[in-house]
Formats: sequence, C-alpha cells, structure tokens
Amino acid sequence: MKKITVFCGSSDGVNPLFGDIAYQLGAQLAQEDIALIYGGAKIGLMGKVANGAIEAGGKVTGVLPYFLGSKEIAHDQLTEIIMVNTMHDRKMIMHERCEGFIALPGGFGTFEELFEVLTWAQLGLHQKPIGLLNVNGFYNPLIQMVETMVNHGYLSELHQSMLLKSATITDLLAQMKNYNAPEVPKWINKDLI
Repeated sequence: MKKITVFCGSSDGVNPLFGDIAYQLGAQLAQEDIALIYGGAKIGLMGKVANGAIEAGGKVTGVLPYFLGSKEIAHDQLTEIIMVNTMHDRKMIMHERCEGFIALPGGFGTFEELFEVLTWAQLGLHQKPIGLLNVNGFYNPLIQMVETMVNHGYLSELHQSMLLKSATITDLLAQMKNYNAPEVPKWINKDLI
C-alpha cells in the first residue's frame, strides 16, 4: 500500500488527543513510505495529519476546492496541491489516487466522505480497504449503528465487514494491508441471472 486518503475534521475539536493521533498517523504513514492524500487544509486535524507526514519526510497531496482556497486555509508546505471546482471533484481525485481510506474524528464532511466510499465499495465500484481509526471510542456510536443496520436487515454482515476498525494506527494499517474485498457486489442476485 503506497497511498492512503485520510478523511478528518477541519476543526481541532475539544480533545487534544485527537490532534496528537492525527499527527502520529501522518508521521507513521511517512515512516512506512505511504503517501498521504487529504483535503489540503492547514487547520484542524487536517493540518495535524499533514504536518505529521511532512515533518517525517513524507509525501503529501492536498485536494482543495477553490472556494475553500480563497479562505486562506490551504496548506503551503505540501508536496502537491490540487485545486478543484467542486467538493465532488475533490472526492473523486482523493478516491482515484489512493489505495485505501482512513477516517479520523470529524464532523458531517468526514462522515459524508466515509459513507460515500463505503457505498461505492458495497456496490462493487472499488475494492479498497476503508478503516476507522477509533480514537478514544469516538466512533463507538457509529459502530453500534452499523450493527443496528445489520440487525434490522438493512446491511449484510458481508458488507459490514468492509468497515475495518481499530483504536491503534499500527493495527488498522495491518488490517488494511491484509484486506480482501468481498467478491459479491450488493445488487447481484444469482436467482435472477
């Protein structure tokens, strides 16, 4: 695995542990010669993950819409910054350039990015690993909600298994490197073929 996209908040949040973990993730990606692809900002957890990678000598690509760049939040020390017209363009480039995804804590934008790549995987549009770095139990309610979807018949256990999760960077990266995507796309019903 040579390139990972990280989704995370553009805010620092209230728990400094999340910023520390974001920085450590960036640094570990660089130490393992894995390029970081992320949203291009210098603020919040986004800035911390980028700084961790940069300061450890890693390659960092930021993908930022012009309308956010005009707010002067673009990181100015990246290996590459790609300016795009829309949020959709941003997500497409982040998807096309990576070999896997990690979600750190964040808000609506982080969740939207995470669920879009999960949906694409469920539909068989990609086979890339998707991981939650469950820092300090941040994603516990989401993990429980996914379990509820399975229990109510809205999500199969096969598709539930596409969401990797761990509280530690090392374990999550190991899971991602060993990931094998499910072979049965969601909408294939062999009885109808």
